[in-house]
Amino acid sequence: MDVRQLQVVSEIVRQGSFTKAAETLHVTQPTISKIIKSIEDELQMELFAREGRAFKLTDAGHAILQHAGPILQAFDNLMQELNDLSYLNKGSIRFGVPPMAGARFFPEVIKQFQEKYPGITLGMLEDGARKIEESVADGTLDAGVVLWPADEAMFNSIPIVKDRLKVIVPANHPFAERQRISLRELAAESFILFNSDFALHGRIINECRQAGFDPRIVHESSQWDFIGGMVGAGLGVAMLPGAVCNLLDEEKTRAIELDDPIIPWEPVLVWRREGYLSRAAREWVQFMTDYFREKQTKLHEQSGMIGENG
Repeated sequence: MDVRQLQVVSEIVRQGSFTKAAETLHVTQPTISKIIKSIEDELQMELFAREGRAFKLTDAGHAILQHAGPILQAFDNLMQELNDLSYLNKGSIRFGVPPMAGARFFPEVIKQFQEKYPGITLGMLEDGARKIEESVADGTLDAGVVLWPADEAMFNSIPIVKDRLKVIVPANHPFAERQRISLRELAAESFILFNSDFALHGRIINECRQAGFDPRIVHESSQWDFIGGMVGAGLGVAMLPGAVCNLLDEEKTRAIELDDPIIPWEPVLVWRREGYLSRAAREWVQFMTDYFREKQTKLHEQSGMIGENG
């Protein structure tokens, strides 16, 4: 017995007529009779006791009708939910973003997405890029922001922004008025780094070693603003992306260009090449792709205009 057969039994009782039930269900009356006969043959029981042109439910018919209502209601609810998912009226997305990228680049895109799809729940995990990459790879997250380069065999990716690290020092530091600095000049400094869940942790240590020294790490944190606050309090120096440096307290800290070496900071959106991605998650990826491509196009156009005017 299937849902269609339950619909037929229920509609016959509701209409009080095989013919009217056929009209409501948009089938012929012989089709209705055939469906009822197939149920009776399967169960080896009659569902309707016919008395001339009238009929009444048998005990078997009553039992089926009693259970048909909740089953049909559950089926309708299922179809409505599937329809909502199909048309993005509901759904959920699991998305990971590092604190620096989240604070600087995502509030507006999240706002625009949720204005367009208010029924979709966006679950955010704020963590280090290294941890986010692991979570996207094992399917815990649908998509996330990590630092370029990403594993091209594992992930699809789109760029979010291209930036570079700057050196942050206290406002009263001897280097505070410098415009540029090399990494090797910081060999004697105390460093404040992101913790080991962040890709920048290992990258900065490796760059220092290539410059000829092991950094003396005095503090670690998962929050860029706390790192900036510790630098402002004179606890050490740090390296943060240029876009984030613009958010720090200029009265307490100074941002200096690091030009030897240049350390890129290029967050990219990644999602798995293989595996299931929900309709809502696919729409989120496409929405962000369009959003950040448009931003990059505008930046290039503005750069071109500045170049022409200059």
